Amino acid sequence: MSALMQAPRNQDPAVFGRVAVLLGGGSSEREVSLDSGRNVLEALRSRGVDAQPVDGIPALAQALGAKQFDRVFNVLHGHRGGGEDGIVQGLMEAFGVPYTGSGVLGSALSMDKVRTKQVWLSLDLPTPRYVRLLPGDDIHAAAHALGLPVIVKPANEGSSVGISRVFEDAQLDEAQALAVRYDGELLMEQLIEGDELTVAVVGNAALPSIRIVPKGQWYDYNAKYVAEDTQYLCPGLEGDAEAELGRLGLAAFRAAGCRGWGRVDVMRDRASGQLYLLEVNTAPGMTSHSLVPKAARQLGISFEDLVWRLLEQTL
Repeated sequence: MSALMQAPRNQDPAVFGRVAVLLGGGSSEREVSLDSGRNVLEALRSRGVDAQPVDGIPALAQALGAKQFDRVFNVLHGHRGGGEDGIVQGLMEAFGVPYTGSGVLGSALSMDKVRTKQVWLSLDLPTPRYVRLLPGDDIHAAAHALGLPVIVKPANEGSSVGISRVFEDAQLDEAQALAVRYDGELLMEQLIEGDELTVAVVGNAALPSIRIVPKGQWYDYNAKYVAEDTQYLCPGLEGDAEAELGRLGLAAFRAAGCRGWGRVDVMRDRASGQLYLLEVNTAPGMTSHSLVPKAARQLGISFEDLVWRLLEQTL
């Protein structure tokens, strides 16, 4: 925490040169990314940074080819037209342009929830039991093997897109029909009932955790981005439990090859208190409802200061 509380290394916005704020794109998370990008752009400009919006990967490729920017602040969410699957990271590496967030490996691995879980399990990091569902697999047989209740979701989407909670066998077909609207494999996961927690990581530090208390049954897309009655308790836990959660979040982030900044989502089983890793977000939301800025505020770091510090990581 101490390094994070120190003042930013630089005070002159000219040190960043011309900055592209990469936003929008063509993924299922486009609207969230546009919102995040607008906030980041406003924050950078308020501190005198020469920042310009760039919508999507083709526009960025053209701009980098024309040498229009010195660095990129990436808030392009999602995959297949988004900025979290390693593709745009490879593009920026090819042009030699520094950028915020994880590199090719960390981005690609974290976008694939199945492979991320495989890495965690190889290191004895706790994550819910799961079944990987390929086209043609019997979802009812998988649920019987895993045991209800379960979560059914696309393996490569974020922002709670395409996710269903399934408590009865009769709900499985509808859950599958929703999830297959999105590209890639499906993931069926043991449903952990308890506290929804998240740990933001900035540099080498875990920020105070946040416990999410939605008004409805769970933290779905509406609770994340629309509802005004979702509660965010920070820190999410206390004492040794909070310290353990921070250590687990950092271990999970590093195991996935991530760097810079991101967010690790965790469930805490209500009955046992056991923590379970869910996923890593390598370009988290920066909207008015988003969690990384909330955790930073707990340390007295404003949104503008947080954005500045993230951009400093590209120097």
